[in-house]
Amino acid sequence: MADRLDVWERRLDSAGHIVPYFALVLPMVMYVLVTPDGPAERAVTLGIATAAGLWMLWWHTLHPRWRSRSGLMTVFFAGVLVFYGVLGLSDPIFGFFSFAGYVYAIEVLPGRWKLAGVVVNAVLAATSLHGGLPPAEPVAIAVYLVIVVFITTIAITFTFLGHITAEQSRRRKEMVAQLASMMEENAGLHAQLLIQAREAGVQDERQRLAGEIHDTLAQGFTGIITQLQAVDEPSRHIDTALRLARENLAEARRSVHALRPPALDDANLPDALAEVAAGWNDHTGVPATVSTTGPARPLHPEVEVALLRTAQEALSNVAKHASASRVGLTLSYMEDVVTLDVRDDGAGFDTCRETNGYGLVGMRQRVSRLAGSLAVESEPGGGTAVSASVPAIPAEVAR
Repeated sequence: MADRLDVWERRLDSAGHIVPYFALVLPMVMYVLVTPDGPAERAVTLGIATAAGLWMLWWHTLHPRWRSRSGLMTVFFAGVLVFYGVLGLSDPIFGFFSFAGYVYAIEVLPGRWKLAGVVVNAVLAATSLHGGLPPAEPVAIAVYLVIVVFITTIAITFTFLGHITAEQSRRRKEMVAQLASMMEENAGLHAQLLIQAREAGVQDERQRLAGEIHDTLAQGFTGIITQLQAVDEPSRHIDTALRLARENLAEARRSVHALRPPALDDANLPDALAEVAAGWNDHTGVPATVSTTGPARPLHPEVEVALLRTAQEALSNVAKHASASRVGLTLSYMEDVVTLDVRDDGAGFDTCRETNGYGLVGMRQRVSRLAGSLAVESEPGGGTAVSASVPAIPAEVAR
């Protein structure tokens, strides 16, 4: 409904710019057809009417920016009244031109000057309709005054109605704008509440996982270490098992405290990736290089954890399936996004075939929780490229 009213309002506004010209051209045509004036008198009257049209064209139609300048519009309206007074008093048929005065008074005059302009224009219209000023006779003056009062009253009434309508339209638009602003604000608050609820859920889930890790993995590794230390004849395999158990126990304990990868405890993300790559290189014997593009900056802990875990899972997949001779990790910092690319020159696979492994699924779920995406490019014998892209949420958001 509001849109339909706006359409009609624009149409009426456009019509209001055409009415003054119509109110001038119509009496000009009627003057030529029905008035018995001589050629010279006709030429003068039509010349004045043409000048009035050019006056409106120059001051109002061709320079729309002038309409907001009250001084210029006062001069413009005064000129319209002069042209109307000359034409209307020369021939009553030009009384139609009074509509131009009403339209321009309401549109271009400021504040209470609208009413003054309408009254002056109405007096001129009444004088034109009367055929000029009345003779000095009581009856003629009374008739003239009745015409003036009648036309002025009608003009003022319609002016007030137009003002009330315009004011209601203005208030309606303000209310619509305020409502739209409130809806936008509410949408922002709703989004903020969702984020807070999600963070609260994440925090609860972290506490639950921390309890499970403490009650299962940490205690289990402690029991393994105790049993291995009780072996009477130590061997290289037992020493390796002890080392692995102690390392995993340390990681489980750190996960209980912050559920944050140990590599990120005292290092930024590029250094943590380099540490993970170096450890993977020592374990597999396959060279793994790490490069960073763009200025590195602290990111939200969840973002850094997601990218580091993605790198670890990708390297694990390379070790299990790729038989690669080298691996490259590229961390790219952009304005709104940070990406991690892991490429290997291994055996590759057909991406159209379903796999039973959980690695790619887990990586995709991890980045999708952050409104990110995971892309995998591979073909048999052509190596594999895994690209994770997540929003570059700054670390300050976590505080």
